[in-house]
Order: sequence, then C-alpha cells, then structure tokens
Amino acid sequence: MNRIAEIARSFGVLGFSAFGGPTAHLGYFRTEFVERRRWLDDRQYSEIVALSQLLPGPGSSQVGMMLGYHRAGFSGMAIAWLMFTWPSLALMAAFALLFDATSASWTLGLLAAAVAVVFHAVTGMARSMASTPRSATIAVASGIAVLALPNAFTHLGVIILAGLIGAFSFNSLIDATPPPSPLRAIPAWAGIGSLVVFLGALLGAVIMGGFYPAFIQAGSTVFGGGHVVLPLLEKLVVAPGFINETDFLSGYSAAQAVPGPMFSFASYLGAIYGGIGGAVLASLAIFFPAALLSISGMYFWGRWRKAPRIQAAVTGINAGVVGLLGAALYDPVFTHGITSVSALAIAAVCWLGLAHWKIPPWAIAAGAALAGWVLL
Repeated sequence: MNRIAEIARSFGVLGFSAFGGPTAHLGYFRTEFVERRRWLDDRQYSEIVALSQLLPGPGSSQVGMMLGYHRAGFSGMAIAWLMFTWPSLALMAAFALLFDATSASWTLGLLAAAVAVVFHAVTGMARSMASTPRSATIAVASGIAVLALPNAFTHLGVIILAGLIGAFSFNSLIDATPPPSPLRAIPAWAGIGSLVVFLGALLGAVIMGGFYPAFIQAGSTVFGGGHVVLPLLEKLVVAPGFINETDFLSGYSAAQAVPGPMFSFASYLGAIYGGIGGAVLASLAIFFPAALLSISGMYFWGRWRKAPRIQAAVTGINAGVVGLLGAALYDPVFTHGITSVSALAIAAVCWLGLAHWKIPPWAIAAGAALAGWVLL
C-alpha cells in the first residue's frame, strides 16, 4: 500500500469513528499512528501536539494535517484533512437540511469510550515524557493551572511557561546534537508564503465582514479549538442576524453527536445560510487558516528546534502537554462521559480493549456505541 492510500484509509476510518472531541482525537491519533503504525514516536508526536497548541484554529485537525504532511508531503496533508473531516461536514450539513438535532443513547456510549481513549493516551505519554520528578512536576502543575483557570488563553500560557521552565531546567540534560526533525522539512517558500497569505486573508476578512469571512476570522483567532469557537461564532453570525439563536444552538448540540472535528459546526451554519454551497464555502473558510498556520508553523518550528536550548524547552513543553491532556481527561472528557455506573463500565472495558487486547480504535468506538444504545 502506498503512503497516500495508507493515509486515506487510516484517516478515513478515523473520520467515521473518532468521537469525543479534540482531546479524544489526540488519543485516537496516538493509538493509530504512534502505537499501531509507528509513523513516529511519543516525543515526536508530543512536539506536533505542542505546536498545535501554540497555533489558533482546530487543534486536532492541525495535528492530523501535520501527520499527513510528515508521512507524504502536501498531498498527504490534504488527504489527511479531507478524509478525517468530510464525514462530519456531510453529517452536519444533513442535520441542517434534513433533521432536528436530538440526543441519542449511543452517543453516550461514545463519550464513555472517549474517556478510555484519552486515559490510555495520557498514561502512555506520561511514561515517556513525564517520568522524572522535574517533568512530572511540570505536568501536574500544568494540569492544575488549566483546571483552575479555564479559558482558551490558559492553554497557550501553560505551553509557553512550560517551555521557559524547560529551557532553563533541562538544558544540561540535552545533547548538543539535535534529534531528527519530527516532521518532513517545509520549503522556505511554502512556510513564509503561507504566513503572508494567512495575514492577508485575515486582514481581508476583517475589512470585508459578512457571513463567509466570519469563518476565516473564527478559524484564524480561536485558541483552544473545539468548544471555544462557540462564543466567537455566535458573535460573528448570530448577533448580525445571519443565523437565529435557536438554529445556532441546535447545530451546536448536533455537533456533539458526530465524529471528527468540532469545527464541522461551520458546515451546519453554512447549510442553514446557503444550502449545500454555503456548507462547502463555510467549511473551507474555517479550515483554510488552519492549513496555512500548520505549514508556516512547521517551517519555523523546524528551524528553531535545532538550537540546544530549544530542545530543552521542548522537554518542558512535552511535560506540559501531558498536563494539558490530563486536565482535559477530567474536564470535559470524564465529567461529560461518565454519567452513570454503566458508562463507567463501558469506559473500563474500552480501556482494557485498547491497552491489553489491542483492539483497533474504530472497533472500540463501534462497540461503545452499541453498548450505549443497549445500556444507557
């Protein structure tokens, strides 16, 4: 199987089975690409996750794009995004055009499975990146900070602070020769050009205003991804009267019941506003900045990470990422996923399947959905 086909198949399966929101997606990605396919190791994967936390936009989608680029260049990046995203975009457009958003018991099973997926990811990453007293302290402090100060900019601040602590705490432990770059090198023309296009698109969207430019603004300025996009989109599309409040909140509820990125909410809003064409335009507008920032971010990161002190900072950042995921494991993953003893039982069985029986994530998701339908 060539690499493009491998990317299409693996991300295609995840596009239909990766329920639970952006934090759960990171767990699914780690299981699929670090443990099963061995495209990269935990340290490399953590660097990609950390970079996504430093960039505005849909974090898990950006991680997917970077993984696709790492495996097969720009073609791999595009295929990874398309295959991971199109199922949720299509489902959200269908919700807008055909259905009312309703809750279902099978989605509760999927939320319980997300607890197992994220727990498995956090424990695995902690073993390799937060196993010393110093790194474990950074991880725990990062998690506490995020839980104590729950806003989008806390994530960015924690990553920066963890990097600064690492730069001055771990530099004596880092070899002067940098490890191999975790990502395929980005050409200078692409890295710099993407940044220029991004800034131009954001400026143009702010000046123009209107419905579709609002999605460029949202995709360019939201830190924390996922649920954080809700208040900004409400300000940009509900307040001006493009979408009414009832439709907006119904679509947000529907977004909880589909796999893939939360930013697929844009497809729903676009379909409400302008039918199928509107869904396509809104979806492209909200994800376009994420692709540009991923390319430019990988370019500059690849240049800066070669310095020994940057390597030391990365060690601190890796520990901080473990703390961020640990905090997210508690809230929102555990608090939303474990609503009963039955949900806890589903999560426990899913964890056994992942950690000890080596069952693929898509099968875990399918089994959890069935169990939720029967038990919850």
